[in-house]
Amino acid sequence: MQIILLDKVVNLGNLGEVVKVKDGYARNFLIPSGRARRATAVAIKEFEAKREELERQAAAKLAEAQGLGAKLGGTTLKLTQKAGVDGRLFGSVTNFDIAEELAKQGFPVPKSHVRMPNGPIKVVGDSTVSVSLHTDVLVDITVSVYGETA
Repeated sequence: MQIILLDKVVNLGNLGEVVKVKDGYARNFLIPSGRARRATAVAIKEFEAKREELERQAAAKLAEAQGLGAKLGGTTLKLTQKAGVDGRLFGSVTNFDIAEELAKQGFPVPKSHVRMPNGPIKVVGDSTVSVSLHTDVLVDITVSVYGETA
């Protein structure tokens, strides 16, 4: 299916590009989320009329994400979990826990934007986690997990 992108999509293209994707990806994800539209002649004409406004909105989103990234960069989160004597956690620290703690500190980040390359944290200590605020803004934060004996 041919679609026109209304936003930058990772590994697909930038604003305004006409790309060919699988029908299910377009119908189930890109179009409902407002990131794309079917590339018909009418839709392309409407997009060209709105191009300037959409580019301005995209630049504003990027500037907002960069501002939040500047504040968030280098942040250290402190979490306490129940742990055994050997330093292993009874549970684990997931992206939900990190997003919840970031929200408490005034950084509203959805849990899907918290990237944990090594999976959930299962030991006491410091770990580096990435937060994707925008497709172009990726910020690393430190998560310090402290053990609480049962």
